[in-house]
This record gives sequence, structure tokens and C-alpha cells, in this order.
Amino acid sequence: MALYSETVMDHFRNPRNVGVIENADGVGEVGNAKCGDIMKIYLKIDNDTITDAKFETFGCGSAIASSSMATEMIKGKPVSQALEVTNKAVVEALDGLPAHKIHCSVLAEEAIKLALKDYYDRHGIDYDKQQFPCCESCGHCDAHHG
Repeated sequence: MALYSETVMDHFRNPRNVGVIENADGVGEVGNAKCGDIMKIYLKIDNDTITDAKFETFGCGSAIASSSMATEMIKGKPVSQALEVTNKAVVEALDGLPAHKIHCSVLAEEAIKLALKDYYDRHGIDYDKQQFPCCESCGHCDAHHG
């Protein structure tokens, strides 16, 4: 267990924000075919502020901990700040992840960004497509998230 920090273990054993938000304003789902992890993040947004964030993650303890920490990091924050959350910030907030589990934090970053992109798309809000890891024109989603 020394592989994982106390923070990772806490968020794995006692994950925050587990569940579904009915009528969510944005939903982002990502997966990693190599490890089989699937992460789905739901957002409720009011006045450009994330008022609630929940997740469903099917995966390892690092994926669950990354989802839990990521949702904690964005709740109550303006959309612009949530867009700036990186996998590195998630790893730092968890007091580290083993190198072979860093991809779990990448899934958390991508799920947040896809949920925000979904929010923009649903509400007809213009945005810079380069801010997002997946867009229709880049083919990244088709190649990596099928």
C-alpha cells in the first residue's frame, strides 16, 4: 500500500461526489481501452459557476480517487477555473500517483473538459475548440475514446 498516498487511499475508500446528476448541464465520458477504466462526470452549472459535480467511475482505485478529487476541485468554481484543471493538478492534490497510474488523472482532466464542452454545446455558448482534448475535427476521440 506504500505505493499510494494517504490522500489517494482516503478518496478511494471514501469517494466524494459519487452518483448521477439528473438533468445535468454537462456530461463528459471517457475511457481507456488499455486498462478498461471508464469515467463519467456530471455537472450542474448556474451563472457560470459549477454548483455540483458528480461522477460514476468503473475502474481501479486510482481512477476512483482521481474522479473524487477532480470533482472536489471544481465544485463551487467558475467554469473558466474548471477548464484550467490539469491532470498534474489532480496528481498533486492526491499527493502523487504511481507512474503507471498517471493515466487515471488524465481521464479526470479529459472528463471535466468534455463535460464543459457538452455544457457549451447544449447551451449554444461559443468557445475556443482548442481548449478541449477532443473535438470533432481532431479525431482524438474516435481514436482513443471510441
